[in-house]
Amino acid sequence: MLKIVEFNVNGKDYEIAVTPGELLVDTLRIRLGLTSVKKGCSVGECGACAVLIDGVVVNSCIYLTEWAEHKQLITVEGLRNKDNSLHPVQKAFIEEAAVQCGFCTPGFILTAVEIVGHRKNYTRDEIRRLISGHLCRCTGYENIINAIERAVKESHNKLCSITI
Repeated sequence: MLKIVEFNVNGKDYEIAVTPGELLVDTLRIRLGLTSVKKGCSVGECGACAVLIDGVVVNSCIYLTEWAEHKQLITVEGLRNKDNSLHPVQKAFIEEAAVQCGFCTPGFILTAVEIVGHRKNYTRDEIRRLISGHLCRCTGYENIINAIERAVKESHNKLCSITI
């Protein structure tokens, strides 16, 4: 029996009939065409399917679509600013050369957005722990950590300059 689920993805409201047990990764990728959400391990270990749900990173391969009822979801496609410019985290990933093949990048970027959103400074070890739910086969993670550090620092500097 189908269930109607209402949620917001990247600022757009959706009402979708889903089957019981339908995974959010399939709804986002197949039904909505949001291909930044990757199907990697399918058991919540690699982070390639990560999305932000109400500001918290969730692995969509182990999250039922019906659980997203009345929630706000963000994928990498929804990060661009209103003027169509890149999100500061995306810019930091480019500037720090934190991208190689790109398969894992959307998940890392969304986790970095959550990290930046906490408005805290982190040590490299803390960042390593915060991204431990992601796997990358191409990098040594150093540039990814550099990018997250940069995004945190730049967001903190921007916040400080605004509040002064």
